[in-house]
Amino acid sequence: MRKALVVGINYYEHGSSLFGCVDDASSVQSVLERNSDGTVNFDVKLLTAASPTSTVSKSDLKGLIEDLFADDSEVALFYFAGHGHIEVTGGYLLTSDSKTGDEGMPLADVLLFAHNSKAKNKIIVLDSCHSGIAGNPPSAAQEAHLSEGITILTASTKDQYATEQDGCGVFTTLFVDALNGPAANLVGDVTLGGVYAHIDQSLGPWEQRPVFKTNVKNFVSLRKVQPAILLAELQRITEFFPSPGFQFKLDPSFEPELKGRDPGMPPPDPEKTLKFAVLQKYNRVNLVVPVDALHMWHAAMASKSCELTVLGEHYRRLVERGRV
Repeated sequence: MRKALVVGINYYEHGSSLFGCVDDASSVQSVLERNSDGTVNFDVKLLTAASPTSTVSKSDLKGLIEDLFADDSEVALFYFAGHGHIEVTGGYLLTSDSKTGDEGMPLADVLLFAHNSKAKNKIIVLDSCHSGIAGNPPSAAQEAHLSEGITILTASTKDQYATEQDGCGVFTTLFVDALNGPAANLVGDVTLGGVYAHIDQSLGPWEQRPVFKTNVKNFVSLRKVQPAILLAELQRITEFFPSPGFQFKLDPSFEPELKGRDPGMPPPDPEKTLKFAVLQKYNRVNLVVPVDALHMWHAAMASKSCELTVLGEHYRRLVERGRV
């Protein structure tokens, strides 16, 4: 069972309203509910506040967070977009009825629910100002304390504001983009580690900086997308490269095209051209590079070789050990 509580608050009764949080929450709901092939992923509960007739109170939010982390689900994910507040007593997520910052939902309470949860993976994603304080005890502001199974990803550090652009949160736009595929590994799994790397690389040093805190033994996949290469083809990597440092010998018979052949070159061999097609796919996803040749075509026509990259050696080991 995979559960997600997704919250977006635009309307505030006692403070300035926001504009993009409800749309951001809806985008997160949409991308989490199903994998790219249409199969069911997370069971998402969406909670939004867009106007005086649609609000989110502290008691509502607290009750739903408690429910989210109450059982032993495989993944329990909490996403929040809205105002954040920080003071000496810690950080707070502001709800529609918050009159002062410390009347919001304490991040310490969110962490407490997660700490006490029997869920295998507890994930907290915050697109709010000062959200980077999450996981820091007030008595030790520089010390993060997370129990096993908890991961926190925030839009900014504890001293920064979360920004919007074109009516959407910059952080959430990158978060949703990452889940749609750019952060996936070669087998199509999107993990929080990959999501953070995507967001981190997309934001410059002068912009808001995302914060990533985790205490897990392994990353859980947040979403499955179409892999860059078919699993059956990836698993053949040990067939082509049976040992570390192995070089796969090529010759013109691997190339299916007749154009560019010199007289006396052997014609295409159908069995070899099928193998070469797989090797070219490896090359396109940075698993394989030609040796002493500009492209794979040149390596074949000049009877040179190809070899695994560092990434290719990594996946060769995974396949060899039955991990892929």
